[in-house]
Amino acid sequence: MAVLEIVRMGHPVLRQAARALLDDEIGGRDIAELVGDMVETLHASSGIGLAAPQVNRSIQLAVIEIVESASRYGEIDTLPLTIFVNPSITLLSEETAGHWEGCLSIPAIRGFVERPQHIEVSYQDLCGKAHNMVLEGFLATVMQHEFDHLAGTLFIDRVKDTRLLSFEEEYLTYQTQP
Repeated sequence: MAVLEIVRMGHPVLRQAARALLDDEIGGRDIAELVGDMVETLHASSGIGLAAPQVNRSIQLAVIEIVESASRYGEIDTLPLTIFVNPSITLLSEETAGHWEGCLSIPAIRGFVERPQHIEVSYQDLCGKAHNMVLEGFLATVMQHEFDHLAGTLFIDRVKDTRLLSFEEEYLTYQTQP
């Protein structure tokens, strides 16, 4: 396994709609190796999610793992390492909430994004088996953020008020103060 280069905002792959993986690709060696490398890259970057376009692969694949309930994102629900192949989201409620989001492809920047907070995620695992999960709150935000990468969308595209964009250091200094 290897730590892959994470491409940054401005790289054209981040603005492309990723293609769905075919059934015969899902269980293949190439995808298994890519997933292993993506997990290693995720851990090396201290992230909670990584989509294939972020490592210059325009396919519908993402890895998400939230192991600590108390993190730089505050008190949040955990999620064991989960591999999402060809995921889709169904909104279960129009109710939204905002969170300060960051992205490995947009280092050192945070932005306040409002997203629906009750969703259902449908996806396949690495064996091609279909799964569904219903998520609320911050986990719903994480899924939408990561799956936006598969559509060529970045979190900054969803910031409604550009005054709510901040460098990480200023975010920590000014936005997290009581």
